[in-house]
Amino acid sequence: MKKIEPDLNGKDLKIGIVQARFTNEIGSTMVEVARQKLLELGVADDDITLVTVAGALEVPLALQNLAASEEYDALIAFGAVIRGETYHFELVANESGAGVTRVGLDFNIPIANAILTTENDEQAHVRIQEKATDAALVAVEMANLLRVLAD
Repeated sequence: MKKIEPDLNGKDLKIGIVQARFTNEIGSTMVEVARQKLLELGVADDDITLVTVAGALEVPLALQNLAASEEYDALIAFGAVIRGETYHFELVANESGAGVTRVGLDFNIPIANAILTTENDEQAHVRIQEKATDAALVAVEMANLLRVLAD
């Protein structure tokens, strides 16, 4: 049996990040955590591109344009959708998540979806470090996996 092992070497990978500014404190902290992890994994700082958009609903369109450029090996989506008193939370959470997934499948590019969906600010803050680190790891691992599978 042939087994493909995870490869976390980020050397020569180009990573695009889209951050929703609506919850800017959370998103910008996630970006910095992920950036540090990507650097640790060998991704060059010049090979990381950050794009910011107004909110989570705008993230998929920015990801789509980054993917269409064919300049990136993987993408990362950051932001936070925090439950309020209306149904809007479900709409934003579901539609942004579906849009992120659709872009990845349509363009055959890995996208680490780290748009948090939480009940409150405290839950979001608790998840920043782990989710941002995981997003960086997923982006590098999946970019390398797709390179192997394409060969």
